[in-house]
Amino acid sequence: MSTKIRFLVLLVCLVNCKDVPKSNGSNGIDRIVPIQYAKGFTVEKSASDITVIKITSPWPNAETEYTYALVPKEKLPTITLDNNGYDAIIGTPVESIVVTSTTHIPALESLGVLDKLIGFPDTQYISSKSAGRLIDEGKIKELGSNETLNTEMVLALQPELVIGFSINARNKSYENIQQSNIPVVFNGDWTEKSPLGKAEWIKFFAPFFHKETVAEQIFTKIVNDYTEAVEIAKKAETTPTVISGAMYKDVWYLPGGESWAAQFIEDANANYLWSNTLETGSLSLSWESVLEKGQNADFWIAPAQFTSYRELEKASGHYMQFNAFKNRKVYTFSKAKGETGGLLYYELAPQRPDLVLKDIIHIFHPNLLEEHKPFFFTPLE
Repeated sequence: MSTKIRFLVLLVCLVNCKDVPKSNGSNGIDRIVPIQYAKGFTVEKSASDITVIKITSPWPNAETEYTYALVPKEKLPTITLDNNGYDAIIGTPVESIVVTSTTHIPALESLGVLDKLIGFPDTQYISSKSAGRLIDEGKIKELGSNETLNTEMVLALQPELVIGFSINARNKSYENIQQSNIPVVFNGDWTEKSPLGKAEWIKFFAPFFHKETVAEQIFTKIVNDYTEAVEIAKKAETTPTVISGAMYKDVWYLPGGESWAAQFIEDANANYLWSNTLETGSLSLSWESVLEKGQNADFWIAPAQFTSYRELEKASGHYMQFNAFKNRKVYTFSKAKGETGGLLYYELAPQRPDLVLKDIIHIFHPNLLEEHKPFFFTPLE
């Protein structure tokens, strides 16, 4: 994900997650894999071991859905599928893959298939130490940037699959790759509104590698830990007020009230001062309006790229008017970086919302999680 997109794009009971039987239909599907929180994809299975993944939200406000058929490689010669019915047909398990967003890396690592990754655009943004070693060994090749993917390199690598990330349907690089008979599958994990919805996209990756059971175990643990943390936060005796974001030029960007970042604050039993807004992405406000509403806020979290009070003060004297600045109650995720400088939060936080929530609870209610060691969020220097 590019820096620009990163900047702008910045419970309930656990139900039984076993496959639910479904009556056979004309499409041969007889089981739906329950997706509890994610809204952007579905997974269905047939008695003949075909897995159908449908991407309903590849990017915000998408008018196009994509449907992919995953077929065990040993059955490909014996199964006839209508090519017009699917955007791609992929033999599984996949042995070589290219992904295009750092948010894809943790899923591969958690599933134990990181060694299948052979190429990535902008490898300098990867924070995973395991992926970093593979890059150093030349096993993960640099492929340019997501916006200008080096298609010649991709074609030379001949991956069995490319997982694409895009902000719209117009991507010439992906079109060229598909014309060379390399399937491109779109991933829309970043469009999810809820923290657990983003994390559930591990179930999207799992069928490509026959790792569904592993994915279910991982996600169940994340859900349990997250919901347990929510219950702990409910015990707090206070509900602090919170602001977020920072200025880029003359505009203050901060999370919308329906965004996943706002959901973290709510689940941590705090009052995000823009929680009543309807945006699922970011709000674009003047610093005056933010000051008017948020000057007396108790906490300020995620102030963009800033890691110290001196940096904030140097960037704009306006920041010094906020009580959170004066009282040294500003917390950032920008200090947690990989060896090449990539921010760990952008890569791992969507996969581990339980860790994000515990960090925030520890900040807002330090008496509730006294033993918690901050993972992403730390105080400004």
